[in-house]
Amino acid sequence: MPAVGIRCALPHLGDMNIQSPPRPGEYRLEVKPVTGTVTARHGGDIIASSNAAKIMLETRLPPVVYFPLEDVKATLLATSDYRTFCPFKGTATYWDVKIGDRVIENGAWSYRNALPESRDIEGYVSFMPAALSALDMPGQEAGAEESGNIAGPTVDWIMREAWLCASPEELTASIGGKLNENGITVSRISVMIWSLHPMIAGKNYVWTKESDTVETYTASHDLLDHPSFANSPLRHVANGLGGVRQSFLGESEEFQFPIMDELKAQGATDYVAMPLHFSNGRINVMTLTCDHPRGFTTANLGLIFECSAVIGRLYEVFTLRDNASALLETYLGKRTGARVLGGEIRRGDGDRIDAAILFCDLRNSSRLAETLDRDAYLGLLNGFFETTTRIVNAHDGEVLKFIGDAVLAIFPAGEDPQQACEHALVSACEIVKELAGEDASGTDCAVGLSFGDVTYGNVGSKERLDFTVIGTAANVAARLSDLGKKLEHPVVATHEIAEAATLDMRALGQFDLHNVSSPVKAFAPIEES
Repeated sequence: MPAVGIRCALPHLGDMNIQSPPRPGEYRLEVKPVTGTVTARHGGDIIASSNAAKIMLETRLPPVVYFPLEDVKATLLATSDYRTFCPFKGTATYWDVKIGDRVIENGAWSYRNALPESRDIEGYVSFMPAALSALDMPGQEAGAEESGNIAGPTVDWIMREAWLCASPEELTASIGGKLNENGITVSRISVMIWSLHPMIAGKNYVWTKESDTVETYTASHDLLDHPSFANSPLRHVANGLGGVRQSFLGESEEFQFPIMDELKAQGATDYVAMPLHFSNGRINVMTLTCDHPRGFTTANLGLIFECSAVIGRLYEVFTLRDNASALLETYLGKRTGARVLGGEIRRGDGDRIDAAILFCDLRNSSRLAETLDRDAYLGLLNGFFETTTRIVNAHDGEVLKFIGDAVLAIFPAGEDPQQACEHALVSACEIVKELAGEDASGTDCAVGLSFGDVTYGNVGSKERLDFTVIGTAANVAARLSDLGKKLEHPVVATHEIAEAATLDMRALGQFDLHNVSSPVKAFAPIEES
């Protein structure tokens, strides 16, 4: 039966590119002729009977009998487009099997272009259990191959030392080096790991033996619609269509991917693309290219496929951390996300810090929501958030949260409170100016700025926390944003911000703000007035 999930015994490796009798512990695949007449039955019907049947014995798999096509008695309907892949036998094509009035979907398969290890069954037919209820083999004993033992320096390294690699780049380079060191000639390794990121579809780590370096390519989500990906082994494997094996030594080519021609021109003799399954069900892809004159051997691929599950888990560890960091940065901000990832995860965790607070509110948002259609309003809102976030980040601030149609940002003072105030004020002025420009369709906003002692950390319930800032300064900034709308000033700041500013500021007066115990002196930049 063709392998859908490949499982292979682990050999002790010497010069694996020299074809020799299998040694104990190596992955074995052997085809033998069957003496006498072999009959396959479905209930009371004979579906195949032959004196020239062959039996395949493969490590870890039950024996499988193959029949010459001319000895098949059942009707084979060439209506199935189902395919499976085995790195040792090739791509299996399927038939629906008609027995009497019954049709068994994908009931028989054959390797029309078998790989060299399995050339003896090329064109032969075997049957799925749904079609094969009994097999008569008089005088034959078809025992399964012994499973073999896990052994060899490559396996020892993967099980004991690979986890010490500090990055996916180091892991990729180490895999390439270890495989070559232990007799498997690999000239290129590509590992495509999908990401959980709003802007990044995944990362592709490519190692080449010639340079012994790893190049990392970051792919945007546009990759999924790009023709180069659509016609690639990466898409084929990632979509669950099975692996890819292509030898460049013969005339026939099973797969017509452009990358095949490129690799062949570079001297490649063999190529395999295999799935790396993650625990969440996502299928990542690892490809290996060989430049040995004879290509990969069965033992080569047996080792690699046997180890692929463990290799996948090693990459998953790196990916989980990257995904966690990306999600925290996306939803909390870079600085705050790093604190949470660093262990500040309990209610009450956090610090009292001095910081400049920026509260930016979109003006006339209720009217815009009523007059614009949904997509246009969401586009305007996203543009407002994008502009604000970019400018705040450019001035060493961090957006803590989006509150409806408003933005709350923080500029920690650290050792330089004046600089934090200046950065907050400059950010506010740039936001107003850019949003009022033609590209932003004249979007209006009101910004409140304040400076003071705030609590920067986790608040909330035991089950649902929010990492935010709590304190009078945060409240004052929000109230000054409301005041700016009433006074028709796009930027309004407290006296702490005004005193630190290099911009010219003018006093607006002293105001009683809602839920603020003492009157607040308000200032506005003269050029913004």
